[in-house]
Amino acid sequence: MTAVPAPAALLLDFGGVLVEAADPTDDPATPALVLRLHNLAEGTLTPGEIGRSLTTGLAAYAAWRDLDEPAELGHEEVWARFITPSWPAPAREAVRRNASKLSYDVAWKPTWELRPGIPEALRAARAAGLPMAVVSNTICGAAHRDFLTRAGVGTLFSTQIYSDEAGVRKPNPEMIWYAARELNVPTGSCWFVGDSYRRDVACARRADAGAAILFRSRRTTGEDPAGHPQPDATVEDGFGLRDLLPL
Repeated sequence: MTAVPAPAALLLDFGGVLVEAADPTDDPATPALVLRLHNLAEGTLTPGEIGRSLTTGLAAYAAWRDLDEPAELGHEEVWARFITPSWPAPAREAVRRNASKLSYDVAWKPTWELRPGIPEALRAARAAGLPMAVVSNTICGAAHRDFLTRAGVGTLFSTQIYSDEAGVRKPNPEMIWYAARELNVPTGSCWFVGDSYRRDVACARRADAGAAILFRSRRTTGEDPAGHPQPDATVEDGFGLRDLLPL
């Protein structure tokens, strides 16, 4: 671990940092979402067909995201391109009209909980006068924003930058630059905290952030760090992040 310069602002990923990264084995075709789509399609597709479209389509979307594409897709394009291209035209149109709400339903995870030590780290940073931002790739930032509000920490962030709203996604450095501009802090004075070598540490390096902090998660253990930029420091939980802050 190298010496980490003191930050003037803290930028944090959502999944893997504020909450645990999603379990890749979770099936996105929940009964509630399948039923909602079945009603929108007015019975033109069976629940089984809808479930398969969701599972395979969102897996294809995840694979596309891993291609290091610089731009994010809008809600309507995600559904039209990956999930409903073979559906009857009326069903496709019904999904298009409801794409943002459906994207919210996909993003929202009832299992979300703040990771251990995160409330303590956020409040310590706030007490020290460090402005904070969320910087996260997601199909629907509104779901993340609502969760943080319900968890009682949303007001600790000066801004929240989500890829579906920004139009770009990490590791595109514009995600970090956007947050730094919103905070009115030089990028080189920001710590970026994320759980992925290939997305988060790489994004911090491309943006010339002051430091890249790796916050280990389920996702981190599935990555091979070889061939990717390395972090300035690694923490296991929010308590480790709190203790790393020069308070």
